[in-house]
Amino acid sequence: MSTNATNPVESGAAAMQLRLNQFPEKCAVVRLGPGAEIPKWAESSSIFSVTATATETSVICASRSVPTKTPSVRPLTAFAVQGPLDPEASGVLHALLTPLVEEGISVFTISTFDTDWILVPLTKADDAAQAWRRRGHTVAAAVPVDPSRKSKK
Repeated sequence: MSTNATNPVESGAAAMQLRLNQFPEKCAVVRLGPGAEIPKWAESSSIFSVTATATETSVICASRSVPTKTPSVRPLTAFAVQGPLDPEASGVLHALLTPLVEEGISVFTISTFDTDWILVPLTKADDAAQAWRRRGHTVAAAVPVDPSRKSKK
């Protein structure tokens, strides 16, 4: 084996150039108890997600209505990878999280059927965007979706 060999996963992830959309609203990751019902204040925003385990229920939502004493991490900025992504693709999160690790930026991630989302502290959003751009990724402001223009099937 040559000492100059590269790890194909690392070289593939490093070569990946992805497009991300940065969403304007402030988000929160909220911790609720196990089996908790989703509270009415958990408004939807560009991303709204509920994850329930045997030990907790977590909600990602707009931070504007989260009660002050509710355990949460906020304010966060959400970035979404432009998708849909190929479900067989590997290295997407590696390509996006490595620059953030190098900058010391903490993250929350979530995957949906079509894409991956990365939430970073609001105060680090510009640093995250710059770190991605230095790696050849594109970061642009998200274009809001008009719910009234959804196609009807």
